Amino acid sequence: MNTLVVNCGSSSLKYQLFDMAHETLVAKGLVERIGSDNATLKHDSLGVGKITIRSGIPNHAVAVHDMFDALTDGEYGVIKDVKEISAIGHRVVHGGEKFHDSALLRGEVVEAIRDCIRFAPLHNPLNLMGIEACQKFSPTVPQVAVFDTAFHQTMPKHVYLYAIPYEYYQKHGVRRYGFHGTSHQFVANRAAEILGRPLASLKMITAHLGNGCSMTAIQDGKSLETSMGLTPLNGLMMGQRSGDIDPALIPYMAEVEKTDAEGVVAILNKKSGLLGVSGVSSDMRDIHKARKEGDERAAMAFQMFCYRVRKYIGTYASSMNGLDVIVFTAGIGENDAAVRETACSNLDYLGVEIDPALNESAEREKIISSDKSRVIVMVVPTNEELMIARETVRLVGGAQEAPRPNKRKH
Repeated sequence: MNTLVVNCGSSSLKYQLFDMAHETLVAKGLVERIGSDNATLKHDSLGVGKITIRSGIPNHAVAVHDMFDALTDGEYGVIKDVKEISAIGHRVVHGGEKFHDSALLRGEVVEAIRDCIRFAPLHNPLNLMGIEACQKFSPTVPQVAVFDTAFHQTMPKHVYLYAIPYEYYQKHGVRRYGFHGTSHQFVANRAAEILGRPLASLKMITAHLGNGCSMTAIQDGKSLETSMGLTPLNGLMMGQRSGDIDPALIPYMAEVEKTDAEGVVAILNKKSGLLGVSGVSSDMRDIHKARKEGDERAAMAFQMFCYRVRKYIGTYASSMNGLDVIVFTAGIGENDAAVRETACSNLDYLGVEIDPALNESAEREKIISSDKSRVIVMVVPTNEELMIARETVRLVGGAQEAPRPNKRKH
């Protein structure tokens, strides 16, 4: 079953084609700078070859057309006809309270995604562009929406509500939603598989640490709590996002910087985090280089980042009344041994003990805790695209009816 996974960004379109009979990636590509004269499509058919197309790609509809052209190209393609694609899965950032699961893309589902634009105005419209372009180009192929927020819809009400007037939840849906759910779900399932234990038997914390960062407490196989909130700004310190702040900071900064709330939120989203504290970069690799050269602000940014990861580990262990497994994933989580070691320091009370040699090893998928550690610490590379493909196959293969949007219960 050839399954295509599509992820639309503001000026980009990423895609991967899987042969799901063996969960094998057969082709992938990236369209960049959509809307500019310098737009490019970089396509890689594994085992066949790569091609780069430089041309004007004015919009996402043309990008989708070029994507299908690349997949069916006589020299670099991997299929002869678009009809060989059995299903298409789309990443959708926000499903609000409407979706506790992935959904077959039918009319009412598309409209429900559109309704969630108010929660994700920068992302959902772009996801819809990709959906509508694929539906127009290939109308007979079943398509599925896989939501970043769906995995976290198992959070209890007392966890996801904010301590603000209840009417704002009732009227406007203001609550914690969480993101990176596809990644957290994938690595949790894979960690349990590696350990040979049912996920439902484990108290697990998954740490998705990249330019965007979030952590999730998983108990009974379900998301109990996650660090991002109504938006991805909440929670951990990130590459450019501040993470947790005193909300009164917003009007204060607006006053002293002679701007408005929107201007402050832009600063918190784009100029804060590792970049804002270090003044060097939002990339942890640059932070390491600078701190080794004696840059005090870079060293402070590193310590702040690791401290906040450690703080959330302690908080979530308390929420679950125990802890069996910590899983690190994403760009920093998978590749940065120093972050993992520092974040797991001072967790002796939980019985966490890192084995330095295992932590520094070149293996990508590994256990890095010592034999004496009461908590297993792991590195599991994330694969959100494969998770989306799996969800797509599950729904297309097994569901006759699209999951109906859930009505919010107050």
